[in-house]
Amino acid sequence: MIVSDICAIVATTTLVAVGAAVSGSAAYSPRWAGVLAGGAGAVAVVMLSLCRAWDVRVLGQGPEEFRRVGRAAVIAMLALSVIALAVRLDELRPWVFVGMPALAVTAVSQRYLLRKVLHARRREGSCLLPVLAAGTVEAVHDLIRRTRSDSHIGWRVEAVCTPDGLGIGRVAEVDGVPVVGNLDELVERTRLGGYRVVAVAPAPEWTPDRVQRLAWDLEGGTAELVVTPTLMEVAGPRLHVAPVFGLTMLWVSAPTFSGIPRLIKAVMDRVGALVLTVLAAPVLLLIAAAIKLDDGGPVFYRQYRVGRGGQAFPMLKFRSMVVDAHQLRHALAAANQGSGPLFKMRRDPRVTRVGAVLRRYSLDELPQVLNVLFGSMSLVGPRPPLAEEVASYGQDARRKLLVKPGMTGLWQVSGRSDLSWEESVRIDLRYVESWSLSMDLVILWKTVSAVVGGKGAY
Repeated sequence: MIVSDICAIVATTTLVAVGAAVSGSAAYSPRWAGVLAGGAGAVAVVMLSLCRAWDVRVLGQGPEEFRRVGRAAVIAMLALSVIALAVRLDELRPWVFVGMPALAVTAVSQRYLLRKVLHARRREGSCLLPVLAAGTVEAVHDLIRRTRSDSHIGWRVEAVCTPDGLGIGRVAEVDGVPVVGNLDELVERTRLGGYRVVAVAPAPEWTPDRVQRLAWDLEGGTAELVVTPTLMEVAGPRLHVAPVFGLTMLWVSAPTFSGIPRLIKAVMDRVGALVLTVLAAPVLLLIAAAIKLDDGGPVFYRQYRVGRGGQAFPMLKFRSMVVDAHQLRHALAAANQGSGPLFKMRRDPRVTRVGAVLRRYSLDELPQVLNVLFGSMSLVGPRPPLAEEVASYGQDARRKLLVKPGMTGLWQVSGRSDLSWEESVRIDLRYVESWSLSMDLVILWKTVSAVVGGKGAY
């Protein structure tokens, strides 16, 4: 990653230097342009380091990696601007307004490609950190399941320690992973096995003193201690660690649904929807014609969904089913393959020929750009639910209604219709609780591959 970023810095600053040197301005001799390029590149390297853009904890997963690169580029722009003002060096402008933005785009693009390569290797079983998990059998079982389903995180649980040293059914293994000892033997087993991560899963035996002693005992070794949270699934900017009354407290701030970031999101929604409507206009017309020629019925299907604050709104879609599809749903109730209050069928007989193609590539949802344009939806957000779904919501699922539903979201890039009801609720709540602008940008980027692949769409 460091080599990749330095190559991006050299390439972008050199191109700006070449452009400045050949611009014909007397202020940019080739040598002077080279000196300015070297200075701008050095500032960029320093800022990437200060912003911890090479921290292994964020490489290869989540939006935080890209956020740090963007932050480094912005700070580098500010630093170069201050230098230019302080020494009256107007010749730095091209590196401020062209070089640093180009660096951010190039570095993020290269990191994304490297991430795809890394994830492919991890799916094959390579580039995984050996993990020793310690906790109750149930908690360890859940951790093993998650590491296997989300291999891109880079963990492989290779051994387990449980309170009594036994696994499921009193056999010394959990999901095929050997139980190598009890919690008292954890430190010894970590040193003997050469594990890189010790994951502490919930167990009644884990008192604060015991976890602290474990952290002390692991110091100086190769293993990092990771303690799984047991209170709630919250991440990102809402978590803060600070001392209070001599105790280290984990502060969980309330999610914010207003302010400058939300204003930026609203502007991005409207502008993005407008641009998307203009660019997709020919495709919209072709789809409308295909639907009309298929069975002669109406092109659009209006369905009332529940939006922010529980307010119902008419959501627009291209019609992908026969005209009387809703009336036929009751006759198909026994064939329902959806979980919870959702109704889903992999081969729904109500879907038309054109509709099957539209659904596979989510083209039936394109008219929702008009919902975004008029403010009832967002480009990114939780899945827009039906009124009957909301009627069955518990307190946790109702938190989805704190934000606008989206054309796409974590549910779209995490499996779509293949998700269980519990998984879809958990994913939507994760978005609501941990929202950030960078998360939205990553989801929009991932939506492209999810739609092209058609996985989970039916």
